[in-house]
Amino acid sequence: QVQLVESGGGLVQPGGSLRLSCAASGSIFRTNAMGWYRQAPGKQRELVATIFSSGRTSYLEPVKGRFTISRDNAKNTVYLQMNSLQPEDTANYYCNSHPFWVDKGVPYWGQGTQVTVSS
Repeated sequence: QVQLVESGGGLVQPGGSLRLSCAASGSIFRTNAMGWYRQAPGKQRELVATIFSSGRTSYLEPVKGRFTISRDNAKNTVYLQMNSLQPEDTANYYCNSHPFWVDKGVPYWGQGTQVTVSS
């Protein structure tokens, strides 16, 4: 069964931190790369951070130096540590494989976790 369960979002003030977690089913987690995506209201979903099975990481330019993606292979879990959060980081955050998982021809996404940065 394909499953992605994101958690850890919430309301935080500018400059604050959050740590997101994503529990993934084995079939998704065993792909070459896992990523965190985000989608703000009225905007397209964008890939924020990627971690490859080799451990190599890549980041969207606006989050470089502030976000850190990591994975725990024993727990099939991916994390996103977010520091120095800004209002423009407000979005629903999703994890998925990269490229995203397609199940029987249909893109599969979890529910995501909402991150709101506001004073």
